[in-house]
Amino acid sequence: MKNLFGKFNIVDVIIVIGVIIALIVGLYTVKHFRQTADKQIEATSPITFQVFLRGVTVTGKEFPVKVGEKSFITIRNVPYTELNVIDVTSTPRKTAVSSAKAVEQYVLINDPEQPALFDAIVTITDVAKITKDGAVVGGNKIKMGLPVTLEGESYKFNGTISDVRVTTEVEVENSGENNEVG
Repeated sequence: MKNLFGKFNIVDVIIVIGVIIALIVGLYTVKHFRQTADKQIEATSPITFQVFLRGVTVTGKEFPVKVGEKSFITIRNVPYTELNVIDVTSTPRKTAVSSAKAVEQYVLINDPEQPALFDAIVTITDVAKITKDGAVVGGNKIKMGLPVTLEGESYKFNGTISDVRVTTEVEVENSGENNEVG
């Protein structure tokens, strides 16, 4: 088995087959039969995405994520970069209580058993590569349900993306602000 075809040994045959396969793949790529990753990118555009933080415990007077600051983001446990926070909305956990009014059966009030527990929505902006499958940030497709971690000087919160929008610069500048806890 040392000499497979006379003067060629098995290593030579494997090398020749590998070169032939590489040439065929290269030919298909050049002739546009095979689409490469850079050809799938349709545009580059600013995006905003909202991160929903459920059940965040905050005992201080302010929610630690602030509008105008940067928050380091980790996508699927892979560190990405610091991104601008353009909006923060935090609300205390609510509980349903029966109402004395005949019209309303119950009302929502702040949960007295969990006064430091909040749900928050943090809106972040970045520039993404837009493909036919959606926005790509840091090599990850940004879609609803994607787990992310926001980290700042005094916090590290785990959440999920709840909304993704391709925006214009004007939309990013006109975002609101709600930073109070409680």
